Amino acid sequence: MTFGLPPSLDDIETIARASLGRLPEPFAGYLKNVVLIVEDIPSEDLLDQFEIEDAYELTGLYTGRPAELEVMTGDLPPMIHLFRRAILDEWADGGVTLEDLVSHILIHETGHHFGLSDDDMEWLEAELKKP
Repeated sequence: MTFGLPPSLDDIETIARASLGRLPEPFAGYLKNVVLIVEDIPSEDLLDQFEIEDAYELTGLYTGRPAELEVMTGDLPPMIHLFRRAILDEWADGGVTLEDLVSHILIHETGHHFGLSDDDMEWLEAELKKP
């Protein structure tokens, strides 16, 4: 029996960028300044900041000002963080493809950027699945 290598950070980033590229306007245009960061696990500082005890429970995180509050300041740009190890753990539980899972997490974090409702996020996910 042979096993392949687990998806890498670059693999997760490629999937996430492809999902971002399929977002409809006006969302795609608004997200051009959002930084995408893919890491294995969140830093201890980040976990402490958000009072999260288990790094493997956090698959994604949006940091920064919501879109409606963005102004040109010295602040860091808005960021979407994806955490590979937690994503792979959730993916291993089965039920969805890695592409669908990464897209779901990305849409959820993007939704925070726009202040979207759960219904709006479901609509965006459906838009990504259209051929």
